[in-house]
Formats: sequence, structure tokens, C-alpha cells
Amino acid sequence: MDPFAFPPLAALLNAAYGALVGLSTLLEPLAGASAAALAVVLVTLLVRALLIPVGISQAKAEQTRSRLAPKLRELQRRHKKNPERLQKETLALYREENTSPFAGMLPVLAQAPVVGILYTLFIRTDIAGHANDLLAHDLLGAPLGTSLVSALFGGTATPSTWLVFGALLLVMIAVAEVTRRVFQPAPIEGDDSPLNSPTMLRVVSAMHYLTAVFAVFVPLAAALYLTVTVVWTLVQRVILRRRFPLAVPVRG
Repeated sequence: MDPFAFPPLAALLNAAYGALVGLSTLLEPLAGASAAALAVVLVTLLVRALLIPVGISQAKAEQTRSRLAPKLRELQRRHKKNPERLQKETLALYREENTSPFAGMLPVLAQAPVVGILYTLFIRTDIAGHANDLLAHDLLGAPLGTSLVSALFGGTATPSTWLVFGALLLVMIAVAEVTRRVFQPAPIEGDDSPLNSPTMLRVVSAMHYLTAVFAVFVPLAAALYLTVTVVWTLVQRVILRRRFPLAVPVRG
């Protein structure tokens, strides 16, 4: 079932489409054939700027979780044979600290509609019953509506396609590596929970590269959106980590 066949959602998507096409038209004297790509970048920057409060909320929640981590580990050690008591004591701890285990999750959900609309604009061939002209635009000769995988297997890949996608993937991989090195959680001595196991830590580390993997399957416009997003996210996390530092784990 297509959710955007529902009239209100179709109207919303069409309005977003019209705004992006209008912005592309305004940018055409400056960017020429790449005006739509520049419009995607500007819209992504605007969305990320509007979501700065979301990032702050997430940083605060992460700081709170790191501060409570030693107390939670002690509760797990003390009540590991009594799950009901553990749950009760854990909830009591969160109430005492005036927070919840779900702090930081609602802001993530708040941005889902925005991300969903932007992404849908990049993957649909038609919007509200008319052709999606955005997908006919290109970036330095690479069509915004074509994915690297479809271009490769469809035999339509050009040097421009490889060059543009290659540059974006290199940026995403570099950002993933920096993020992994800077924000990778260190194993905590004395914590035998599954989340602290070497296997789980390796899984968390590998997840940083999923965006680059996903980018080869989506249209170039979406890959461009993902690239701007991961760069913004890294810079924002670095700034907010300095503003809201995590508690230093006690070792030994």
C-alpha cells in the first residue's frame, strides 16, 4: 500500500516537491544544470539546522545515561537473579533522576516525517500524479534519479556517475571512520552484559559504515542528502560532546 496515495499525504508531498522545484529554479542562474542538487543540499542544511534542538536533547540524554551507567550496572549485579526486582529498581532510579530510559528517543521520531518526505521525493518517479522532474536533473553529469547499483547493472554508468558517487562514498566512509574512532564506546571492566561484549562492540563499530552501503542503492539525490547529513551529524556531535561530556567510567 502506498501511503502517499492518501490525499493529505499526497498534497503534502506535492507541496514539498513544488518548493524544491521552485528553489531549483531560483538557483539555476548560479548552479546551472546542478541547481536541483544544490537545492537538495540547501534543504538538507535547513532541515538539519531546524533539528539542532533534537541533537541537543539527544546529547543530554546520552550524558545522563553515561552518568547513570555505574548505578545501573550495580543494580544488574545485585538483582540479576530477580528480573522483577531489577526492573522495579531501575525504574525507581530513573524517577529519582527525573529522566527515563527512553529519553532521547522521541526527538528521533520527531524528525522521521521530515526525513521520510525528503527521501520519498528522491525515489518516486511521479508526485501526485505528475512526473517527478527532479529525477531528471543531474550533478556534474550524473543523474539525480539514478542509483549506482541501477546504473551499474543497467549499463548506464558513465564516468560522471562513478566520479560523483565515488566522491560521495569517500566522504561518507571518511566520516564513518572518524565517528568510529571518536565515539566508539570503550569496553568497561566488570560489566559482563551482552552490550559490553567484544562482539557487540564490533557490531556497533561496523554500523557506522551502513550509510555508505545504503547510499549505493538509492538515487544520487538521496545519496547527496545522506552525505550532507552525516557530515553535519559528525560536526554537531563533536560540538555537543564538548558541551555535554560523558561521565568517565570507573575502571579497575
